[in-house]
Amino acid sequence: MDARRIEPAGAVAAPASRGAGLRRLAHLGPVAVCLLVLVAVALASLSQGAAGLPPRTVAGLLVDRLPLIAIELDVPETWRRIVFDVRLPRVIAAGAVGAALAYSGAAYQGVFRNPLAEPFLLGVASGAALGAALTIVSPIYSGAYGFGWVPAAAFAGGLLAMVLVYLFSRSGGSVSNATLILAGVALSAMLAAATSFILMTAGERTQAVLSFLFGGFNTASWSRVAWALPYLLAGSAVVAVFARVLNVLQLDEEQAAQLGVDVTRTKLLVLGGASLVAATAVAMAGVIGFVGLIVPHVVRILWGGDHRRLLPLAALLGASFLIAADLFARTVIAPQEVPVGIVTALLGGPFFLWLLRARRVGDL
Repeated sequence: MDARRIEPAGAVAAPASRGAGLRRLAHLGPVAVCLLVLVAVALASLSQGAAGLPPRTVAGLLVDRLPLIAIELDVPETWRRIVFDVRLPRVIAAGAVGAALAYSGAAYQGVFRNPLAEPFLLGVASGAALGAALTIVSPIYSGAYGFGWVPAAAFAGGLLAMVLVYLFSRSGGSVSNATLILAGVALSAMLAAATSFILMTAGERTQAVLSFLFGGFNTASWSRVAWALPYLLAGSAVVAVFARVLNVLQLDEEQAAQLGVDVTRTKLLVLGGASLVAATAVAMAGVIGFVGLIVPHVVRILWGGDHRRLLPLAALLGASFLIAADLFARTVIAPQEVPVGIVTALLGGPFFLWLLRARRVGDL
């Protein structure tokens, strides 16, 4: 009789196990798609430029650098220098910044339960830019704004801007979505005005400040990527820990508290981690708007709003998006280069207007 009891239990467990395996495979599908897109866009960016290189040759050069793999390639030494010293650090920097902005944008949207929230609109990017600009014109400027004191100043400025927007938007224990956006836009304008004043008085450091106002990767280097990486990883890890809790926060805050969520602590930690990521992205490349707005919304439309999947997919798609935008920016009117912030603004502005209209008619 005991055997008969055990037999059905085993029969039920196998389909359940197979079902769990199928669900895991289904979850891997979007990740695989985003990874393929990222590889394709990165390869195109490494191949195209003032000196066009065959994509197969570029792929061979990359594979040849992998451990335990050696490929005999008869290519000029200048090609290797173009790929590894010029284009690859730029592509990695663009990918890291795009991933950071999209990741932080998804985190902000999850905390505020508002698909219009993103670092640029909430004033975080402008606050980070002001903090970085102040450091550039100060005596502690190290000569390269991708690391050193600048990320710390950018983080402080971005964090302060986020706190101010949150306080101005909070009324009666809740955050008004309309007030949130209006406070962010107003604060961004004031911070931008302060940054413009610094630009007028920056003297020989004007060009470094301009890099923040327009955004770009023409000064990307391996050293800046290396110094930014710890900031990005630390902030991303904090947000990732609360991915499941962000799903709970999509309920009413009172319901989330009844389910055991410390709402205030969770919000502060997630916003702090997201602000660190966004501020580091600004320190690396300047103010690049709308990436944190467009990419998470596209991911949400395609694959749903579960933050355990939304956050990593937004990072992957954000990296692809900004690498593609940077490729367009440096090739559309070559040899002249368009600041990548202009490209993302031209794409993001119409998207934001459509998103506002969609919300008004109840499509979101």
